[in-house]
Amino acid sequence: MPKLKPDTQRARREAILDAAEICFARSGFHRCTMHEICKEAGISPGALYVYFASKEDLIAGLAERDRSEFQERIAPIGGARDILNALRAIGEQYFVEEPKHKRLMCVEIGVESTRNEKVGEIFRSVDQHIHNSFRELFERLEEEGRIAPDLDAETLAQLLSVIGDGMMWRRAIDPDFKPDTLMPAVTALVGSLLKPTDTGATAAANDDLNSAEQAAAHLNEDMP
Repeated sequence: MPKLKPDTQRARREAILDAAEICFARSGFHRCTMHEICKEAGISPGALYVYFASKEDLIAGLAERDRSEFQERIAPIGGARDILNALRAIGEQYFVEEPKHKRLMCVEIGVESTRNEKVGEIFRSVDQHIHNSFRELFERLEEEGRIAPDLDAETLAQLLSVIGDGMMWRRAIDPDFKPDTLMPAVTALVGSLLKPTDTGATAAANDDLNSAEQAAAHLNEDMP
């Protein structure tokens, strides 16, 4: 059998993880079978076991992918001119734009983490990574004078996790829940906790002014 190219291998691995998300959300961790995942992904059992030996391995793959995606999303926030708007954007990605089955899958894995030691280790590792990332972000923003919260960064990170978990759970279990209508209130609540200063706004205004001055200078140079 010819060896698949790396790009093809990555695409197949991603397709398997996508199928696992759907199946875990639809059937639950215990009722879901590897055969069901194969059928959803459109591959043979032999092809699946090349990449993942068990459902726990699939969860580990999903966790690593989620961790990587989260890191890509949170990385720009520290340099954003509008901190609240940047946090709102990441919240909308997770709680409004992503398919509902992703939230169902997270709930299913969270419940399984209380019974399965291996799944619990994976779940807590990702949860701790998210918590630490937000704590470090808030510490850096406070050191830079961009936020002036009354609470310490550790407590702020815990509160943000509670808010995020609540949004995720509500979207997973309530078919009438409309997270997009709640996001402005959630953003305002986070703003009241972080208390952003006007540093970011001032920097943005200065950037806009500099851009305008540069554009005017170029225009003058082009004039006869």
